[in-house]
Amino acid sequence: MDIATIILLVVASIGASVVQRVSGFGFGIFIMTMLPFIMPSYGEATALSGILAALQSLMVVVAMWRFVSAKRLLPILFAFLITSYIAIQYVETIDEHLLKRIFGVVLVALSIYFFCISDKVSVRPYISIQLILGSLSGIMGGLFAMQGPPAVLYFVASERDKEHYIAITQAYFLIGNLFMTLYRYKVGFVTELVGYGVIYALAGVVLGSFLGKYLFDRISTHLLRKVVYAFMALSGLYAICVG
Repeated sequence: MDIATIILLVVASIGASVVQRVSGFGFGIFIMTMLPFIMPSYGEATALSGILAALQSLMVVVAMWRFVSAKRLLPILFAFLITSYIAIQYVETIDEHLLKRIFGVVLVALSIYFFCISDKVSVRPYISIQLILGSLSGIMGGLFAMQGPPAVLYFVASERDKEHYIAITQAYFLIGNLFMTLYRYKVGFVTELVGYGVIYALAGVVLGSFLGKYLFDRISTHLLRKVVYAFMALSGLYAICVG
């Protein structure tokens, strides 16, 4: 990587970490707007995104592990691990542009719906809901390194406050990204260049996480929900227009 590319990677990592730390998701959505243009292949871009996202989540989980509920985490995580493994096997064969546009439409519709009723939403940790949303999250994570929205729709409605929400989402993304890194290594996406990318971007991940925590500590749970749904809508519009 040349100097300009390294600087772009660090800046992208800062932005992605801020978004993830404030809203609980969005690292992959943000950084994947740039990584496919930096990395030699789409598979390597998803691998780098996943490793960096895992590092960012690790910082949060270490500090907030006591807020994580296994009951509300394990079923959705189990579904994610299965479907993400299957999806990764087809990364180089799918029509990513069509799927991204479909995903974008669904994302915008859901974000508008939940934004309007966010104060009334309360989701119980039913196994069926976790399995459905975990499966969707696994498909999106395996194909596009954008597993956040389906899982976040569940977590933001089921967790009672912002501390529990941010802790459980980051535990989910940490474990999920670690497993997807193993899956991607198996199919050859974790290359030497990906390793160098992790080293270069690490400072950006750390700095972005601290900046994001500063903002997160100063917003209410009510505002956090609004931020999550608004960013989800913007992510959907991006997928429709650029996908």
